Amino acid sequence: MTDQRLLRRFRTGDAEAVRQLYGRYGRAVFTVAYRSLGDRGLAEEVVQQTFLQAWRAADRFDPEKDPGPWLYAIARRAAVDAYRRERRHRVDRDDDTEIVALPPSFEGMWEAWEVRSALDKLTEDEKTVIEATHYRGLTHEETAEQLGIPVGTVKSRSHRAHRRLAELLAHLREASA
Repeated sequence: MTDQRLLRRFRTGDAEAVRQLYGRYGRAVFTVAYRSLGDRGLAEEVVQQTFLQAWRAADRFDPEKDPGPWLYAIARRAAVDAYRRERRHRVDRDDDTEIVALPPSFEGMWEAWEVRSALDKLTEDEKTVIEATHYRGLTHEETAEQLGIPVGTVKSRSHRAHRRLAELLAHLREASA
C-alpha cells in the first residue's frame, strides 16, 4: 500500500492503517520515550499513549505530510506528562527528599528519533549486524559466530548499513555544522 493511501486511511480512523503506522513508527516513538524517561515500562506506556492520542486526533492529520514529526510531537508531550507524573510519585524513602533529574534536550530526543527511524529503514540483515555490533558490543567475529555466517558477510553488511545510515542521517550533520 502506498504511503499516501495508508495516511488517508489512517485519517479516517481505519484500525488496520493505525496498526501499520504503529509498525512503521512504534520503535522510533519508543526510542524517544525511553531516551526521555530512562524507564522501559514508562516508555512503553508513552508509545501506547502516543498512538492512542494520534488515533483520536487522526481526523486532524494532513495525509499529505510526513507523520513522523506529528507523532514525535505527541510522543514528546506524552513523555513529559509521564515524567511529571512519575516525578510527583518518586520520593527517596530515607529522607523524603524528591529526586529530580533533568529531562533530555529537545535536540537529543529529535536525534534519537531520527536515528531510530533510519535504523528502521535498513534491511533485516543489516539491522541484525548493527544491533549485534553496536548494541551488544560484539566484534565482527563474534557476530559471525552468533549468526552462523562468514565474517566477510558480517563486514559487508556492516559496511552497507553504515553507508546507508550516513546517507539517511546526513541532514543531522548539516544541521550541526
